[in-house]
Amino acid sequence: MKPLYFLIALLFLQLPVQAQKRQLLTSDEEVQEAVSAEISALFSSEKFLKLKNKKFPDVKGFIVYDLSIVGNGKVSTCFKVDSDIKNPLFINFISSYLIDEKFFFKLEKQQRYKVRYRAEFN
Repeated sequence: MKPLYFLIALLFLQLPVQAQKRQLLTSDEEVQEAVSAEISALFSSEKFLKLKNKKFPDVKGFIVYDLSIVGNGKVSTCFKVDSDIKNPLFINFISSYLIDEKFFFKLEKQQRYKVRYRAEFN
């Protein structure tokens, strides 16, 4: 019985158990780059494109947003600065989509960063 426990313990010790930890960002430039990269990936993801093409197939143009990012990597505010898209339902859809997003990084405690992002939709 002891050799069985030993083999099971050895098996578990050999498995690579790594929890993915979110990166801590401390500068404005790091936060801007990380937000831009993650939102670009989000808007080009198959899930988003499928949803956008289903609900708003004919929307094309750009939207410029000011986003406030808080310590846990969440978007706290989303303000539309400029847009050539006139469909308010689409603008609300994108705003809600961004507010629901949680980025794969974290900030220092009590930190808040403002990021400007320009999204292009074709």
